[in-house]
Order: sequence, then C-alpha cells, then structure tokens
Amino acid sequence: MKNLVFFLLLIISLTSCGEYNKVLNKGDIKTQYKMAEELYKEGRYNRAMALFEKVAPTFINKPQLQRIRYMSAKSDYALKNYTIAAYRFNRFINNYPKSSKIEEVYYLAAQSHYKISPLSSLDQKDTDKALTSLQDFLDKYPDSEHTEEINNQYKELTQKLEKKAFDIAYLYYKTEKYKSAIVAFDNFISEYLGTKYKEDALFYKFKSAYKLGIKSVVYKKEKRLKAAIKAHKRFVKYYPESDYRKESDNLLKKAIKELETTESLNIKQYDGL
Repeated sequence: MKNLVFFLLLIISLTSCGEYNKVLNKGDIKTQYKMAEELYKEGRYNRAMALFEKVAPTFINKPQLQRIRYMSAKSDYALKNYTIAAYRFNRFINNYPKSSKIEEVYYLAAQSHYKISPLSSLDQKDTDKALTSLQDFLDKYPDSEHTEEINNQYKELTQKLEKKAFDIAYLYYKTEKYKSAIVAFDNFISEYLGTKYKEDALFYKFKSAYKLGIKSVVYKKEKRLKAAIKAHKRFVKYYPESDYRKESDNLLKKAIKELETTESLNIKQYDGL
C-alpha cells in the first residue's frame, strides 16, 4: 500500500514538473503569469519567481508590474533571501509610494534589513542600514500594530552597536594600545550614556591610563599618571561598590607612589640645572 501511494505521488510530481517546465519554456505570457500567481499562492516560491522574472519585462509601464514586484519581493522574503528581498522592497517603495501595500512593504523592508544584521563581532554596516529602515517605519507609521515590535528590534540593534563599540575599545586595551583605548572608551561613554557597559568602560579607561602612565618615559609620566588618578576618581564616583574597586584601589596606590617618585626625580633634575 505504501509503495502504491509513493508511486502515485511520484507520477503526480513528474506530471506537475512536466507541466511547469512546458509553461516556463514554451507557454504564452498569459499562461505563465497565471501559473506564477498560482504557485505563489501555494507557497512554491522558487518556481513562482522563475516565472515572474520571465514575464516582468512584458509588463513594464503596465499595472500588473506592481503586483509582480510585490509578489517577487515577498517570495524572496519567504525564501529567506533577505538581502535581495530588502532591495526589492526598497525598490517597490521608491516606485509605488501610493500603493495600497505600502505600509506592509515598509514593514517587510525593515524586517529584511533587521534579519541581515550580523553578529556584533562583525562589520556593522548592515546594522546601521537596519536601524535606518526601522526608524523610517516608525516615523511613517507611529501608530502601527507593529510599533512595539519595531521599537524592541531598534533597541536590540542599538545594544549590538554598543557591544561592538565597547569591544573595539577593549581590544585596544588588550593589545596594549592604551592611548587609543582611552580615546575609544571616552567616545563610547559619551555616545552611549545609559549603557550597561559604563562600569566596565570607566574601569578599563582608568586601567589603560594607569598602564600608559607607568610605561611612559619620564618626561611624559607625571602628566599621564595624574590623568590616571583623575580617571580613578571618576570611576569610584559612579561605582563606589564596584567589584573592580579592590583592584582599582591597588593600582591607584601604585600610581600615586610612581607619581611621587617621578616628581622627586623631576625636582632633582630641575635643581641640577
């Protein structure tokens, strides 16, 4: 019985394939367009797409092209071809701004860009594009049923950029590029005022300043150690009970001791002039 069912399904499949190939390769435009719509409604997007691409040039400057562009974009979205889908949706927005489907297309364009956004460890150009697309939707449709979802996605992507910015600053610290680390942590704290990484950023800025000061040549050491001590003061002002407090205080003592030694040397050098 199972073999019979399999055999019947195979025959139906082969017949369907034969009919599809016949229409694709030899069918007239009307038949191809009709089959494309049927396949699209059935969720057979790859086959529908091939037919849409075939008939689209015939409908340039005709009303049917708008529907073809819409279904093509949604097909790519359904197939998770998000980069192509984003392109198609954006093209639709530009070409058909007064379409009855325009709100849905704005939403799906934003979703396509959102789904393209990579891990925080990778380049974030696509995340920037996604944020722009999400904001465009919010600006145009502030009372949409999708507003809460879009706001949550916007927040998620912003946090991803925060993580990326923090990781870059921390990488400077780990690779002993302390001057770059200090600048990067300062920029990070200024740009992301409410970030959850603020405690870490302030601590590693202090630690970068400390290491830069300790490793500096004598004539630069005094100024840099004073900057490190200032960075520590700022850190404990915001996070007096931090888990980093013990380590930071120990480093502060070393910085103060080194500063006193440096100032003593500078005085002796000055007196010897």
